[in-house]
Amino acid sequence: MPDRPSLPDPRRENEQVTDLATTDAKPPAGAGPGSDTGTGSGTGTGSDTAPLTRAIRSGLDRLRAYDRRRPLVWDAAVTAFWTVAAVLDYTSGGWRTVARDVTAPESLVLLMSLCFSLPLLLRRRHPMAVLLLMAPVSLLNVWTGAVVQAALLQLIPAFQIALRLPLRRLAAAGLVLCAPVAAGAARIPGIWDQQLVSYLWGFVFVALLGIAVRTRRDYTEALVERAHRLEHERDQQARLAAAAERTRIAREMHDIIGHNLSVITGLADGGAYAAAKSPERATQALDAIGTTSRQALSELRRLLGVLRDDHPDADRAPQPTLDDLAPLIERVRRAGLPVHLESHGEPGSPTPLTPGRQLTVYRVVQESLTNTLKHASPPTDAPLSATVTLTYTPTHVDARITDTGTGTGTHTRTDAQDTPAPTPAQGIMGMRERAALYNGTIEAGPLPAHGGWHIHLRLPLEDHPQ
Repeated sequence: MPDRPSLPDPRRENEQVTDLATTDAKPPAGAGPGSDTGTGSGTGTGSDTAPLTRAIRSGLDRLRAYDRRRPLVWDAAVTAFWTVAAVLDYTSGGWRTVARDVTAPESLVLLMSLCFSLPLLLRRRHPMAVLLLMAPVSLLNVWTGAVVQAALLQLIPAFQIALRLPLRRLAAAGLVLCAPVAAGAARIPGIWDQQLVSYLWGFVFVALLGIAVRTRRDYTEALVERAHRLEHERDQQARLAAAAERTRIAREMHDIIGHNLSVITGLADGGAYAAAKSPERATQALDAIGTTSRQALSELRRLLGVLRDDHPDADRAPQPTLDDLAPLIERVRRAGLPVHLESHGEPGSPTPLTPGRQLTVYRVVQESLTNTLKHASPPTDAPLSATVTLTYTPTHVDARITDTGTGTGTHTRTDAQDTPAPTPAQGIMGMRERAALYNGTIEAGPLPAHGGWHIHLRLPLEDHPQ
């Protein structure tokens, strides 16, 4: 036997990338509208990880998972915390320690504190809008000389802008944050070096922090995606190696069967010819036939033993039949494509459909609806839909699948005089091969009436030429 084909094994690189990804961050699902930082933490349980570290990671993962399910709860909690802090700063009179003008109306101070804290509820969904909403309050804060400390809460939406929005928005965010303070410096002396500089340094800090967190998050997602891609490529290469091995075995089976049957046929003909004149020669021919057939049977058993799949996850379910069309169509409907099923005639009357023919009808319907989901675009005047029509006659079964979409085919429609005929798609070729096994035919093409696409399978019920 020739050696099995050797393919590159990416398991070593895959394990290294997976270890690094799970150590540095959680999977990309946590990088959505979850926590403010947007970073993840792996759930590594290696023996070299301290129990406290594992407990912290586990707690953070549960917190992020809860935040992904109910983001408003976390937003409300953060907003309530800073609102309480702002109100306490007002009620305790802490704002007077930094105010430039302590004669500012207390009601105005309370209103400004609330205007700086309450909009934080939308800081993750609309950070730029929150910052713009706070800008007039910031100008009023500096202009009146109250200088409430809740104004520093503007750095929170600025951090969200650096973390989530395009980086070109940072310049606009810095202008919105610092412009009111610069305008107030023209009225109150001494604010330029005390307030504006602190605002600038605060903005630079949160911008750099947001960029750093964003970079780490993107890097972690790239590592996880690469690990998944390598794992997929490893499985694909294993399947390709198995397919190549099975192809080689199929060639050997062809050689074994073809050669040994030819030998057996020749011995049988010779033994029959010699039986009348030389019984001894006929006996020798029969012995040779037995030896040759036993050898061929032994080799076939050995090759078929290689093809046996004992994997515990192997799919051993029965092949689909016409009874499985309804669940198939229901799954397609749940995927978003309205499908109408029509049936004319009685299936299996008078000639029942063999399991192979039922499987062919099922696979053609499945492939057609899958192509509609993948490639069709809804028309401009109506939603996308599909119709499956099954017609049973005494001699044939017809399956017609139509849709109302555009672009269902593998090529767009062009002038036939200017371009050559397009090459049929692999899916249509596979359907034609399935139909050809039972002397059936497949017709596929656009519908000129409304611009949709149709697949027509015609399958005879008996194995005879049409």
